[in-house]
Amino acid sequence: MAYAQSKLAITIWSQEMAKELGNQGPVIIAVNPASMLGSKMVKDAYGVAGGDINIGADILRRAALDEEFADASGKYFDNDIGRFAPPHPQAANSGKVAEVMQVIDELVSGF
Repeated sequence: MAYAQSKLAITIWSQEMAKELGNQGPVIIAVNPASMLGSKMVKDAYGVAGGDINIGADILRRAALDEEFADASGKYFDNDIGRFAPPHPQAANSGKVAEVMQVIDELVSGF
């Protein structure tokens, strides 16, 4: 549950930063690198080896370097299905977005 909540927060933050920066900053994309990759978290939580972790590394490399992502700021890439897709419905809920952004702003205000 904590992982899903943190992933939703990162997705919302990515969307909001992309809106704020517009064309004046870097391209910001939320990425699901793929589910159940062979990370320590997956091994510890589920007791399975998981998929090849290079799958996640490859999509992050593509997002950073490939032209297909150049105009995708604010979007969500779901590597489980291999394309841009809508994120979790809560990422489009204006109340939830405001709530998450308020918490993020409070957390980072001390830095």
